[in-house]
Amino acid sequence: MIAPEGLAQLRGGNGVENQVDADGIVEGNHAENITSGDNTLTGGAFGNATGINTVIQNSGSNVLIQNGMVVNVRFTPTP
Repeated sequence: MIAPEGLAQLRGGNGVENQVDADGIVEGNHAENITSGDNTLTGGAFGNATGINTVIQNSGSNVLIQNGMVVNVRFTPTP
């Protein structure tokens, strides 16, 4: 989180710094008699979706799933 004072210093600038830390660890897990199924999306999965959409799917066991997204939006005047 950026304090309002720090935000004021960045206002109107063009410097961008992004960082996504994804450093999870899976260890020491054990799974027995596990049934995994199909992992599908059908044709209407994003039928009413807007904006940026992300799908994370997992059909396994003892799995670490990490996701990170950085979105930069630049507003420029129209000519």
